[in-house]
Amino acid sequence: MILTNPISAPEVGTLWQTYIEKTLIMRMLEYFIEKSDDQQARNILGGLWQELNFYVLQMEEIFKKQGMATPIGYRKEDVNLKAPKLFDNGFDIMFIRILKEVSMGMYTINMNMSYNDKVMQIYEGLSVITQKIYKLATLFLLEKGILSLPPKVTMPITNEFIESKNYLSGLNPFNEKRPLSDIEIGILHHGIETNNIGLQLMTGFSQCAQNKDVKQYFVKGMKLCRKQIKIFSEILIESHVQFSATSGGTVTTSTITPFADKLMMHCVYLLNGFSIVGNSFGTFFSLRNDISMKATLIAKDIYLYGREGIDIKIKHGWFEEPPQMEDRSGLIKGNE
Repeated sequence: MILTNPISAPEVGTLWQTYIEKTLIMRMLEYFIEKSDDQQARNILGGLWQELNFYVLQMEEIFKKQGMATPIGYRKEDVNLKAPKLFDNGFDIMFIRILKEVSMGMYTINMNMSYNDKVMQIYEGLSVITQKIYKLATLFLLEKGILSLPPKVTMPITNEFIESKNYLSGLNPFNEKRPLSDIEIGILHHGIETNNIGLQLMTGFSQCAQNKDVKQYFVKGMKLCRKQIKIFSEILIESHVQFSATSGGTVTTSTITPFADKLMMHCVYLLNGFSIVGNSFGTFFSLRNDISMKATLIAKDIYLYGREGIDIKIKHGWFEEPPQMEDRSGLIKGNE
């Protein structure tokens, strides 16, 4: 078949990555829907599954027309719907809300690398779904009293300009640090919120992981989440900022795994990438040097943790290889 409009290399790559991510989310949604005892939550989760399934089928159609192998992704055998409830108290919606934060950024990047109309339509449609579900999830969690609002501040009534480089200081422990900016408060609050959810996720995953190295990896992830929560909380407390953040849900005592180890590892892999991007944002837009330095060190920790996870995935044969260009050098050598 001769294609009149073949998709480009970056479009192949982003569609491949998106397909794997969506099949993973759909498997987790199937479990959450099965275990949910809140009809409103089930409606949000079920609605998201239906809309994601539509675009998964759209991607499969593109793969077929392009003569491209459909990624394996995550399938029915990667989730055990009969496993007892592993998470409770609104964790399902809290987790989906975080995933939609990840998706917002990913679709923007993917759209920037898209030139084919059908590919752009997929990311445009997924972006609309993501923003809708994020809003529904946020309102649901606030209504249930599960999600804490960020700190409130006094409204600015004048316009000011930074007059000294001292505004950026903060590394000297003997000098008084300036008050946090509203952006910095938002970054710190978001860091605590997401790491609270990450801590619950790692706790649940570590309870039911089947492989010893995978279990140890999740336990290490729990420690990393606690470390970040401690650092961010201390900065807020030192700055006399009143804040509160919920635990992000409850982990039950079940040790029966609902998800395959390879699915849980890839889920953490995705969240690690999101965390690195988030810390990079915090590093650049936090204009106090001490906060930027701590965010940089945390990003390094997350990066090293993520690389360790990649090694485990490769060791067990769980890392599906992304599409790549032809090995021209190998072809040339092979023809000598």
